[in-house]
Amino acid sequence: MKNESVSIASLGLATPPYAVKQSEAEAFLRNHYSKVLEPKSLSKMIKIFAHPSVLNRYIAVKDLECLVNEDQESRITRFTHWAVELSSQAIKNALVLAEITTDEITGLVVNTCTGYICPGISTYLLEKLGLSNNIRIHDLVGSGCGGAIPNLQVCRDMIQGNRDEVVVSVSVEICTATFQMADDLSLIVSNALFADGASA
Repeated sequence: MKNESVSIASLGLATPPYAVKQSEAEAFLRNHYSKVLEPKSLSKMIKIFAHPSVLNRYIAVKDLECLVNEDQESRITRFTHWAVELSSQAIKNALVLAEITTDEITGLVVNTCTGYICPGISTYLLEKLGLSNNIRIHDLVGSGCGGAIPNLQVCRDMIQGNRDEVVVSVSVEICTATFQMADDLSLIVSNALFADGASA
């Protein structure tokens, strides 16, 4: 089969209405975890948060304090709400820019690594956006930071051979729904870098 080119029509973004400054996030972590972390880990955390490359981050929580001892049910509820809300807004933004209507969508691929719900996010989006029940949908979970790559590969495979296909690719992460803190360097770095948002 001849390899046909596939193009991206537009890009839509969506972020939560709440943001946190790095200095506020660091103060929160120091307040709750300075007695829990080893001195070496605390020192690394302070250095990482002091780096000027990240100043602010969007988060799907009004108050950082709710992250302390947040129970699993609350995390899943918050993840589901914000993943669906931000994904649908990113899709709407992308469709407006591409001058495409929801009626034209023939496929939807969603990826995330910060939460697992059943049914998947795509099913919630079908309902929220009023999409046809006949479109092809895929949920890709757990691919990590590179999750958009398999997402786009699935989209390409759905489009190739039929140029009339309009497939929406959505990447959404609610990193605050996975929050935890320990001496593990990867956790310290994650808590200093990652945020919440969606793109389509």
